[in-house]
Amino acid sequence: MFNDIGPLELVTIVVLAVLVFGPDKLPKVIQDVTRTIRKIREFSESAKHDIRSELGPEFKDFEFEDLNPKTFIRKQLDNDDLGLKEIRNGFDLKKEMAEVTDAVNSRDSEASSSSSPSSSAPSSGGRIDMAKKPEAPGDDDRPPFDADAT
Repeated sequence: MFNDIGPLELVTIVVLAVLVFGPDKLPKVIQDVTRTIRKIREFSESAKHDIRSELGPEFKDFEFEDLNPKTFIRKQLDNDDLGLKEIRNGFDLKKEMAEVTDAVNSRDSEASSSSSPSSSAPSSGGRIDMAKKPEAPGDDDRPPFDADAT
């Protein structure tokens, strides 16, 4: 519960507790706090037991920790019934990307080699020049009028 409290923080909490409650009332406060924590734990366990009994025998292996999404996904991925380990091990992303890159590069080289050298248009190897600005419409070109839009 308090796994992330270091020794310095613990000493600070004890000193503050002594200063706030005083050395004579501190033992009673500690007893009250531990009694409250114990009651909360008993209430929690009782609620878990009631929920398990209401769910029936189908959910006898139900764990409330599985409701955490990370735990649930980890448990389902580690389950060997789905065969996900074989799929994960059989899929090589680098190999697939290399195949796709080779296919794209061979298609580009085929397209550039099939174009005739006597053509007057400059060949860019099937690539589109993104730096080129689109041609501006002429002064006499009007945008289409939509009567329904007004």
